Amino acid sequence: MVIPESAREVLASDALGHLVTINPDGSPQVSVIWVGLDGDEIVAAHIPEHRKVKNIRRDGRVVLSLETNRMNEMGLVEYLVITGTARITEGGAAEKLRELAKTYLGPDAEFLPGDNYPAGFLTHIAVDKISGVGPWTASA
Repeated sequence: MVIPESAREVLASDALGHLVTINPDGSPQVSVIWVGLDGDEIVAAHIPEHRKVKNIRRDGRVVLSLETNRMNEMGLVEYLVITGTARITEGGAAEKLRELAKTYLGPDAEFLPGDNYPAGFLTHIAVDKISGVGPWTASA
């Protein structure tokens, strides 16, 4: 699915993502993450193999929400909800986190100094559905 420009702006901003994955018992697991874009995929990075990584390896169904700092004409805070299918690749986590830190912490951020980090994991989310409250729902 092509991500509309209005949704791309939110995904490229410093809005924190709330990633919901599915635990082995079927219950939801939520993590707050930094996100970025790679074409029409959403990308996040993780150095340890957290529960979210294990959950995605087992079941790639995910939901990602991001709240904006804008209000619509009705006075509701705009938020973006992505329903998608995620996959995990190994490596590149420290580099991706350093890149995302420029957005989330500031252009001069020096996050994860040095080079003594494990390869980590990248989450790639292919978008299946876009919803929420905002201009992106007009194209959904």
